[in-house]
Order: sequence, then structure tokens, then C-alpha cells
Amino acid sequence: MIAVLIAVAVSFFVCVLTTPLLIRVLQRNHIGQAIRDDGPVAHPHEAKAGTPTMGGLALIAAAFIGYLAAHVRTEAIKFADTAISLWFLILGMAFVGFLDDWLGIRKSRNLGLRKRGKLGGQLLVAGGFSLLALNFVHTSTALSFTRAFDFELAGWLWVVVAVVVIMASSNAVNITDGLDGLAAGSSALVFIAFIVIAFTQFRHPGAYNLLAASQIDLAVVAAGMLGACVGFLWWNALPARVFMGDTGALALGAAIAGLAILTQTILLLPILGGLYILETMSVILQVISFRGFGRRIFLMSPIHHHFELLGWPESSVVVRFWILAGFAMALGLGLFYADFLGMPGLIG
Repeated sequence: MIAVLIAVAVSFFVCVLTTPLLIRVLQRNHIGQAIRDDGPVAHPHEAKAGTPTMGGLALIAAAFIGYLAAHVRTEAIKFADTAISLWFLILGMAFVGFLDDWLGIRKSRNLGLRKRGKLGGQLLVAGGFSLLALNFVHTSTALSFTRAFDFELAGWLWVVVAVVVIMASSNAVNITDGLDGLAAGSSALVFIAFIVIAFTQFRHPGAYNLLAASQIDLAVVAAGMLGACVGFLWWNALPARVFMGDTGALALGAAIAGLAILTQTILLLPILGGLYILETMSVILQVISFRGFGRRIFLMSPIHHHFELLGWPESSVVVRFWILAGFAMALGLGLFYADFLGMPGLIG
């Protein structure tokens, strides 16, 4: 537990202290966010245009430093294959997001990589991680909710499922990252859940058929991501002085998906990340409704912009969506804990 606390604390302070330095570097090089021209009228475009982006660089770096610091403290925590594979996924997705942000800035428009290039990069990273998880970590290929079922998937089919989950999660967090502090705050809540899940599995490895060393290292990764998200929120809260960009959003979504895969809670992920499901479904339903019937369900999608156009202040939308994310996280953890209590022989 000490290692988890160290990871949270170090990543938080590193992110809080280094983000202003990154902001100055970004400002000096005129690396600012181009804002959508079709955004909601209530959205303060003029104030947000030019705000430094790619702040995800500080977030991910701080999380990684916090993770490393937790291993310096004690020899009881070893570098596990699960965490090494997860960092490959996080850093790989951060690189794809960095390319998207950088090209968007060079072209002075909020587009970045072409869709094929962006999806191709995500597919490459997600596929590489899935193969590592299967052949290097030897992750179970069984379907899983709060723990693995007895229904095993063929190796190739499990890889397909894992890739879909990773790409869906990374893009869902990216869609959610449209208001100051929304993605960082909601992601922090999900990482809290995975700290609890991974630490529970560490304390009861036999019940989950998992290696204790692997799960405690995953808890440390989640702790590093939590501390970095909260530290980044210090500067990203309304009014944001820096945006995380795709560099941060894609990496956060991938980290969440990777934790779900490696803790065998893939089917629990849609509940834990309920806010991301809501945001993504609002976009999908809007596209289907407009293209199929020529009508819009929402004033604008993603749904957080719908509420802005209804007259809600941005701060109200963010806080209320954090509350929704908190309820989703609590429900997911409640289901996980209820299953834990139901395991024979654990509760005397």
C-alpha cells in the first residue's frame, strides 16, 4: 500500500510543478489549440483559442515518474510483465496522440492526422499490446466481468476483442475531452476504481487466479495515473491554462482499457466508464439520426455541448458530469465488491 501512496504523491507533485514549465515552452513555441468553428455559441472560443495544448506530455511523464519512484522505495514491489506491457500501450497511444496534436498545430487547424492515419496508429499500438498481453503476460483469454468466466475465447478472437476495447476506450475519452477538466477529473475517478480492484486481486491472488506481484504493480500504475490526473487538473480546471490534447486523452483511454484487460474486468469497463459510454453514444445516435432521418437528437454532440447550448455554464456541466462519472465508478466497484463477498471461503 505504501508503494501505491508514493506513486500517487510523486506523480501529483511532479505534474503540478512541471506543467507550468511545459506551458511556458508551449507558449514560447506558439503551440496552441485551434478551436472548432462549429462549436457552441456559449463556448468562449476567443478565450480558449491559442491555449497551449499537448499538456498530456506532462501528465504521462509525471505518471511514469511516480510509477518508477514507487519501486525505488521498496524492493517488495517488482517490475511486472503486466505493468511493462501496459506502459507500452500508454506510451504508444500518447505518441499517436502527439503526432495528431503536432500535425494539427502545424496545419493551424483542429484536425491533425487524417482519420486513416490516426486509426492505423491506434490499431498498431492496440494490436501490439494485445499480442504482448497474450504471449508475454499470458493473460487469460476467458471473458471476464468482475473475474474471468469459464468461457474461453480463441486466441485470435481475444486479440480482436482487446483491440476493439482499447480503441473504443481511447476514442471515448478523447470525445469526452471537450470541456476544461472533464476528461482529467472523470479519468481520476476510474483510476481510483482500478487501484481498489488491482489491490484486492493482489491481496487474494488465488481467488482471481492471478499473480500477486502482477496485480500490485498494476495498482501502482493506476496510482501514478491518478496522481498525474489530479495534478494536471490543477492547471486544466476552468479556466484551463493548458489542454491535454490527444497526447493525453488517447493515453488515458488506453490506460483505462489496459487496466480492465489485465485485471480481467473487460465487461465491467462499460459501467466503470459509464460517462464515456454516454458521451460516445450521443455522437453515434446524433450521426445515425441526422444521416438517416435528417434530424438531430441533441442540439450538438457530444452531449456536454448539448447542455452548454441549453444555457448551462461550463463549470456546471463539468461538475455534474463528474458526479455522473462518480456514480458509475461507485456502481462498478459495488458490483466488484459484491462478487468478492460472494466468493466461498473468503469471508468467515
